[in-house]
Amino acid sequence: MTDKKYKTLIVWFRRDLRLHDNAALFEAIAQAEMVIPLFVFDPAILERADTGAARVTFLVDALGVLDANLQKAGGRLIIRRGSVPEEILKAVEEFGADGVFHHREYEPMGKARDEAVAKALAERGKVCEAFSGLSLFEPGEILSQARTPYTVFGPYKRQWFDRPAEGPLPAPHAITLPQGTKSDPLPTAAELKFTTTQKFECGGEDAAHEILYEFVKTKIDEYDTERDILGSDGTSRLSRHLHLGTISPRFIIDTVRRAGRESAGRTTFLSELAWHDFYLQILVHFPHVAGGAFRPHYDALEWENDEELFAAWKEGRTGYPIVDAAMRQLNSEAWMHNRGRMIVASFLTKDLLIDWRKGERYFMQQLVDGDLSANNGGWQWAAGTGTDAQPYFRIFNPTSQGEKFDPNGTYVKEWVPELSRVPAKFIHQPWKLSEAEREHLGCSEYPQPVVDHAIQRGRALALYGKVSKS
Repeated sequence: MTDKKYKTLIVWFRRDLRLHDNAALFEAIAQAEMVIPLFVFDPAILERADTGAARVTFLVDALGVLDANLQKAGGRLIIRRGSVPEEILKAVEEFGADGVFHHREYEPMGKARDEAVAKALAERGKVCEAFSGLSLFEPGEILSQARTPYTVFGPYKRQWFDRPAEGPLPAPHAITLPQGTKSDPLPTAAELKFTTTQKFECGGEDAAHEILYEFVKTKIDEYDTERDILGSDGTSRLSRHLHLGTISPRFIIDTVRRAGRESAGRTTFLSELAWHDFYLQILVHFPHVAGGAFRPHYDALEWENDEELFAAWKEGRTGYPIVDAAMRQLNSEAWMHNRGRMIVASFLTKDLLIDWRKGERYFMQQLVDGDLSANNGGWQWAAGTGTDAQPYFRIFNPTSQGEKFDPNGTYVKEWVPELSRVPAKFIHQPWKLSEAEREHLGCSEYPQPVVDHAIQRGRALALYGKVSKS
C-alpha cells in the first residue's frame, strides 16, 4: 500500500538540467510511485534565428551528464524529438502518466508554449504543475510599496538582499522508472545541424559544482576588484550554467552564504545574481522589451546601420584594440568578459550608430550563456534605452576603457596578436604610431580606426537628443 498521490508523473526538463535543487523533480518523486524524466528537442526552438551552436553544444553535453546522474539514482533521461505539446501528450499516453511537473518559464515564447501544454493536459484530465527554479525569487515576489514592479535596480536589490530565502532542495537518492521505458538516442549537436569552431568548457551539473566551489574558495573575496580587469581571471564563469540550469541561483547563493565570511567581493558577486533576477522580472512585467526599447520612445532612433561597420565590429577589426579583443574572444570562446560586453555594446550603438537589437541578436547567436532577459537588459543598459537611470549621454570611450581595465594590454595582446609587440603606452591607441614604428613592431596590418570616437560621440548625442526632445 502506498501513500503516493499519483502512480506516474513526467518531469519535463528544459532549463533545469540538474538533480540538486530541482523542485519539479523533488516534488514528483515525493508525490508519485514512478517518475519519468523527459527532454524534448523542439524544432520551434532549434530553428530560431537566435539559437546558437555553442548553446546547443553545451545543452547536449549537459543532457549527457544529467542522464548519467539520473542513472546513478535508478532513473534515466528519456529523449524525444518533435513539436511541443505534441510530444508531451504522446509521452503522457505512452507511459500512462497522470500528468507533468516542470519549472516555470518566463520568456514570451516559453510562456505561450507552457500555457498550450497545460491547456492540452487539462482537456485530458491530466495534472500540470509548474515550480519556481530559474531565479531566487519569483518575478512577482519583490514589488514596491505601491505593489508595482521595480524598474530601478537599487531599491530592488535592497529588497532582494533583505528577504529571507529558502535553502536548496537535496538531490534525489532514488528514482523509480517504469520497467521497459525506452528513449530515443541523445543526438549530437551535429545531428541537430549545429557545428561550431568555438572552444569552451561544458561538463553539466558536475562541472558547475566544481567551478562554484573553486570560485568560492579562491576568487570570490577579490571579486569586487578583479571582476572588471579584462586580463584577470576574476569572474566566476558560471553564467553558462545558470542559463541552462545545470546549477540553480539558490544553490549558488546558499553555497556563498555558507562559506561563513563577509567580504566586499562576496557582496558584489551576490549583487550580480540580483541583477539576474531583476532583468528576469523586467522581461515578465514589460514583455515588449523582447522586441523593442524599455522606454518605447527610443524605438524612433534613426540608426545608420552601416553593414560594413557592423561586419568590422563582429569580426574584431574596428581598429580599437579593446573592442577587437573582446569580439575575438566572443568568436573564439563563445563567451566574453562582462566589462568587454559593456564596451563593445556601447561602441556598436554610440560609435557606430547601429541598432542595439542587431548586437543583441549576434550575442545570442554566439554566446554559450546567451540568456534573453540578461542579454536584453545588458544591451539596453549600454544603449541607454533600458531601465537604467543614467541618461543616454553615457558613452564609453574605448581608449580610456582599455587603459583603465587593461592597463598593460594583457587582454589585448592575448586576443589581438598583431599588437603583441606594441608597448603599453600605445597599446590602446596604436594609430599614434608612425608607419615606420608600426612596421618595426609588426602591426602594420592592424586596421586604422573605422570611425573617430570624438566625432561619433557628438553624432550619437545628436541622434539621441532628437528623440528625447520629441
